Amino acid sequence: MAANNRRMSGKKGAQVGSGGQRRRGLEGKGPTPPAEMRKGHVKQRAAQAKARRAQGRTTQRRGGRSASELVVGRNPVVEALREGVPASTLYVQQFIDNDERVREALQLAAERGGINLMEAPRPELDRMTNGLNHQGLVLQVPPYEYAHPEDLVAAAHDEGQDPLIVALDGVTDPRNLGAVVRSVSAFGGHGVLVPERRAAGMTAGAWKTSAGTAARTPVARATNLTRALEAYKKAGVIVVGLAADGEAELGDLEALDGPVAIVVGSEGKGLSRLVGETCDVRVRIPMPGGAESLNAGVAAGIVLYEAARRRS
Repeated sequence: MAANNRRMSGKKGAQVGSGGQRRRGLEGKGPTPPAEMRKGHVKQRAAQAKARRAQGRTTQRRGGRSASELVVGRNPVVEALREGVPASTLYVQQFIDNDERVREALQLAAERGGINLMEAPRPELDRMTNGLNHQGLVLQVPPYEYAHPEDLVAAAHDEGQDPLIVALDGVTDPRNLGAVVRSVSAFGGHGVLVPERRAAGMTAGAWKTSAGTAARTPVARATNLTRALEAYKKAGVIVVGLAADGEAELGDLEALDGPVAIVVGSEGKGLSRLVGETCDVRVRIPMPGGAESLNAGVAAGIVLYEAARRRS
């Protein structure tokens, strides 16, 4: 009986199964994915790095946007509306004294259309303007959409023309920027290039000085002005810097006949060292009257007039 029991104990009885996992494991996981899709593979890391670089170029390709701006006070608001400065919202203080300037601001905003009219209590306007004397009127200017430096050259080529561009180096007064935009528009230029830092941007003051021409003359912004000018040179554009001690005189500069970028420095310091070294030629404007320098708007206008005269 004991032997029979031993034989019985050797028989295979019911056991806990694998639930089909072993069978599915033998079936495999399908075709091997490409190396670019395998987590941690060197080719996947390379593909991800390439995508990040492409995304970075796309971001840089857009010139970027400035921050929104507030124009504060009755006279500034009325002047901005008269000059066609872009605006999204006109804030009017509740129970404001309805004088002639307030009425004109409301009328101009209504005539232009597309400007929201918002009534707000004085404490709210005080908070918005950080306590400035807003006099009950605040105009919100939307962010400016900057072009990319390459867009200026592309626009000229699209029109079948040689690029005529003005670059500003260290010009911090928005009124000078607006004056340059106005001159570029008047003499058939294709845009203005400014650096991203330590330079004037397209504020309400620049818009006003441009007398509306900023609506049709693009302003591009470069992260690094020197690199942007070097890219222009590679594209066949001659980079001409304005300097009081330039080796060439404006009347003798033949480069103005072709693709050219005119670089104007600040009135006090002129061209920075790196930008000056990047220029193909530095040119001076003869001034028999003995003035030491001209502001950026006047200097750019003189050179642009000479370029337009030669191209006509």
